[in-house]
Amino acid sequence: MSLFAHLRSAAFAAALALLATGAATAHEFKSGPIEVAHPWARATPPAAKVGGGYAEIRNDGAEPDRLVSVTAEVAGRVEIHEMGLKDGVMTMRPVEGGVPVPANGTAALAPGGFHLMMMDLKRPLKAGESFAGTLTFEKAGTIAVTFEVAPIGATAPGAEH
Repeated sequence: MSLFAHLRSAAFAAALALLATGAATAHEFKSGPIEVAHPWARATPPAAKVGGGYAEIRNDGAEPDRLVSVTAEVAGRVEIHEMGLKDGVMTMRPVEGGVPVPANGTAALAPGGFHLMMMDLKRPLKAGESFAGTLTFEKAGTIAVTFEVAPIGATAPGAEH
């Protein structure tokens, strides 16, 4: 094999490796030590005015941070909520002061816990679609993300129900 053929093969292999790396991290969004991984929302029925949003937030820094607000292009407003059990009854309430993200730790926005309530939806959320949003942190600032829409009843991104 000629030197040119070797170089062409090496360049092709490097390009494939670069593409594979991009695909693996394409649904993670970062600002400083804060990374928002796999933001997603559940599809909604046609007349729904609210929808739920979720993600995992990782803080690789030595200082804690706090998610303080969220926006989504599909909603008039987004509130951070928490579900919990009180006196044996499941409750959901808006969170005052945001969601803490510990230093060198994670905070989950997941069904049944902290999550995002997208209020006054401008259109139904359809499985397979995506939409833009922003998460604003006390220290890391604003991170632009893309929410992927999973089927109604999904329990995690990519989960079919």
